[in-house]
Amino acid sequence: MELFHRFSIEAARRLPRLPPEHPCARLHGHSFHIEVRIAGALDPAMGWVCDFALITAACAVLQRELDHRTLNDIAGLENPTSEHLAIWLWARLQAPLPGLAEVRVQETASAGCLYRGPGQ
Repeated sequence: MELFHRFSIEAARRLPRLPPEHPCARLHGHSFHIEVRIAGALDPAMGWVCDFALITAACAVLQRELDHRTLNDIAGLENPTSEHLAIWLWARLQAPLPGLAEVRVQETASAGCLYRGPGQ
């Protein structure tokens, strides 16, 4: 069974490895929509896979760290592509959320990425 939690951040970024004429090389902003999925067996005693409050709390820490920031200024996000953001989120969520199965980062209405952990 899988659970999911969604949250959003408003953040600025520039992609420094692109040529200067590329629009994403310039500072710009996105309304990122992030979805975290937790997979596991249904606990028969509790009746759930994981407490939603635990998922919400783990995501809230990262939301506060990222929201209304310039992503390039955050350690580990110097080249803040959606792919790097998903990996960065995974690295910080896997300890508090042992059943972490997927991190989805949507940067526009029609573009985003899915990350299912190292080796995927």
